[in-house]
Amino acid sequence: MGRNVVYSVCGMCTVRCPAAVDVEDGKVVSVFGNPHAAGLKGALCARGAAGPGLLYDDERPQTPLIRAGARGEGKWRAVSWDEALDYVAGKLGEIRAAHGPEALLFSDRGGPYMDLSRAFVRGFGSPNYCNHDTACARNVQHAALSVFGIGRKELVYDLKNARHVVLQSRNILEAINVKEVNDLLDARDAGCKLTVIDIRANMPAAKADHFFLIRPGTDYAFNLGVLHLIITEKLYDRAFVKEWVQDFETLKEFVQPYTPEFVERETGVSAQALKNFVHAFAKAAPHVIWHPGWMTARYDDSFYVSRTAYLINALMGAIGAKGGLPIGCKAGDVGRKGLKQLMELFPKPEKPRADGAGWAEGRTHFDGGPGLVNLAYEAIATGKPYPIRAYIAHRHDPLMAFPDQEAVKKLWEKLDLLVAVTFSWSDTAWNADVVLPMSTYLERESIVASKGGLKPQFFLRQRAVAPRFDTRADWEIYAGLAKRLGIEPLAVSRIEELWDLQLEGTGVTIADFAAKGFVELADKPTYKPVAFKTPSGKVEVLSAKLEKDGLQSLPPYVSPAKPPKDAFRIAFGRCGLHTQGHTVNNPLLFELMPENVLWINKTKAKALGIEHMDMVEVAPVAQGGTPGQLRAYVTEFIHPECVFTVHGFGHTLPVESRAKGRGVSDNELMPGGFGRWDKAGGAVSMQENFVTVRKVDA
Repeated sequence: MGRNVVYSVCGMCTVRCPAAVDVEDGKVVSVFGNPHAAGLKGALCARGAAGPGLLYDDERPQTPLIRAGARGEGKWRAVSWDEALDYVAGKLGEIRAAHGPEALLFSDRGGPYMDLSRAFVRGFGSPNYCNHDTACARNVQHAALSVFGIGRKELVYDLKNARHVVLQSRNILEAINVKEVNDLLDARDAGCKLTVIDIRANMPAAKADHFFLIRPGTDYAFNLGVLHLIITEKLYDRAFVKEWVQDFETLKEFVQPYTPEFVERETGVSAQALKNFVHAFAKAAPHVIWHPGWMTARYDDSFYVSRTAYLINALMGAIGAKGGLPIGCKAGDVGRKGLKQLMELFPKPEKPRADGAGWAEGRTHFDGGPGLVNLAYEAIATGKPYPIRAYIAHRHDPLMAFPDQEAVKKLWEKLDLLVAVTFSWSDTAWNADVVLPMSTYLERESIVASKGGLKPQFFLRQRAVAPRFDTRADWEIYAGLAKRLGIEPLAVSRIEELWDLQLEGTGVTIADFAAKGFVELADKPTYKPVAFKTPSGKVEVLSAKLEKDGLQSLPPYVSPAKPPKDAFRIAFGRCGLHTQGHTVNNPLLFELMPENVLWINKTKAKALGIEHMDMVEVAPVAQGGTPGQLRAYVTEFIHPECVFTVHGFGHTLPVESRAKGRGVSDNELMPGGFGRWDKAGGAVSMQENFVTVRKVDA
């Protein structure tokens, strides 16, 4: 068979970096960054390099399974693909006949391949496609829409050309996009300044020129103080503001009370340090990026943290600027035709979304595309506005992603069918009625995907090796269901049928991907003229959509609650070795990091008699939840009001021999947390919970 390189797309996290797979005699030797992809420098992160660990792990679903006991009991019946697909399609058909096609809910991880998911859901007749974003970046998306009328992904982070970057709710060196990391480090080498605002000294903070260790939950106060200084000291881009910013005078008046001295009282950052930073930041404008955040399902006001970050960028003239946040190009912007959308093969469903996103009272300002899956769960329980009786979770583990697992499972009780489409075990798969095992990304090809930016492109994932087990690619799974459900356009036998359909009229053929794994649609970067899709056509300080739903565009800052006596706010985040919960059992990554630890402030730890690496018990203050034990990481580089742990540990499944019983699951420390969500941004507020910590006696 020999040795060859197959161009692929990494599937170890949702970034999906361009990858190349070294294959010898049908086996994967290594996975590395696509050498043709700008910014990767031929490398992937540790997670990407551990792709073979996923492929050759025997502790993953190997054949279709149908539940043989109670949900979550772990009793399964291994079946053929025909039986599994017949069973799922039969159940879906019964549910559609009894309750209508809208009774199906579907959620996935979003990303470049969601067109297949959305096409299947729409082809079935349901409006209820969702993604995972209410546990991640929904606040950022809605903030961008409220200010610019365009989504967060339509803005490009031109890090390589930036002169000052601010990271707030964005741990870029641990929640890794390889190109972004390399671009930022290249910019640093060229003199770009870096500022980090966080509750602990994460990896970016270690490389920052300015690091502000702020009190948890006070980011909004910090940003209002920055806006106060920019406006009162006239540091803004006057020409940009005059032409493009609506209601600037309203913003000017609103931020008057938020002086540097106010910020110092709230956040702990000295007034003088804030002034020095803001002047340094403004000096680099417009080649500046104030990152609006990535995972922002944190505090009750995180939407407004993202919103003010976008307003700061606008006042600096960074929107549309090189080295700032230019507006990304799509195929049509560079004179090319985009991919044909599979979703558009089907008519828009008649019924409105079950979660109310985009239409219900108080929810008209929400983006109805991927909706709000947490509110769709409420529709399962209440039957309002109509019953949801079937749920497909595609490469999505909401039981690990959301707080209070038992509360989420209770909302699912009325489901007649719960299907997990997954390439690894998860809590959601373990509680499903049917597990449809998807081939790992190294064993499957995918539909053609597109990527906007300064140089838009199409890209393709090829199958590197044959599946080791009785697993199938996602397109094969949904084509099999489509054949049984009468969704003819998706009922294909070969992936080439979908590829040809997508590429129709684009001037690109599948053969064009052979050289590099992707096809660039422009010869050089294109910086589009500034244009916004708001009602005014400008940057909107006041959002009519928010106001219509009874929400303030500029709400007064409310100081966050302090922890009860001898308690801490529980915070969580990412590290460079794991992708939330789904890599914890990966044999290569487990060896490097088998469990999480609890960051705790040195002074607080001393008062509790806790020394570095002592075993401690962490328990929720609120009634319910599950206490856990892990080792204390005692450090002065975390705010004393909080403790921190890496998300995704504390697995309990017997099928995961490595991960089982290692570390603590932060979401089990948040009883009642699932029901607390941001009415302006839509995301769940997951860092509004408190815990106690005590040393465990030897």
